[in-house]
Amino acid sequence: MKNLSLVLNVVLLIAVATLFYLYFSGTKGTSTTTTANVGDLKIAYISSDTILKYYDYFKVNRDKLEAKGKRLDQELKSRAQGLQNEFDTYQRNASNLTIGQARAVEEDLGKKRQNLQLYQESLSQEIQTDQEKMTKDLYDRVTSFLKKYGQEQGLQVVMKFDASSDLLYASGNLDISKEVVNGLNDLYKAEQETVPVKKDSTGSKKK
Repeated sequence: MKNLSLVLNVVLLIAVATLFYLYFSGTKGTSTTTTANVGDLKIAYISSDTILKYYDYFKVNRDKLEAKGKRLDQELKSRAQGLQNEFDTYQRNASNLTIGQARAVEEDLGKKRQNLQLYQESLSQEIQTDQEKMTKDLYDRVTSFLKKYGQEQGLQVVMKFDASSDLLYASGNLDISKEVVNGLNDLYKAEQETVPVKKDSTGSKKK
């Protein structure tokens, strides 16, 4: 029953690895940041490590996904333990059963085992779907911000710089990761402040 936890770890790593391989681009505008000029081309870069470490949206949703994975893992373990208990009971009482009764119990346990495997696969697929959605949302948020930021800062190209990229060296003066993270977090904070406040049955407020 350790497979689901393993799947969760794998898909979360995929979410990180996917972002590592994304290239971000902006368009032309008025420049106020240090950039590299190649002819008329103005270039800057962001570190995806920095985005993943400090972007509040990613941290919050990563924690939610991990919590969901742990909850589903616990549900799976509970069902598996229930099936194991049934199997143990069958083994204890097997000597008191007729051949037909034993065969019927074994068939029933076999079906339950197959259902448990299908349930495990469905949970793994659910986690993977959630991860894919989070990765896409993250990509959309960053690229949408960079398009506007690029226009404001006069950038034609914003590249990714980390251990997985083809960019082997870039001057620290070209790193706009901090400004991008700050801008992303400001937008995310503003989104959270506009989320409607709901009241529960006791009259207390909650989001």
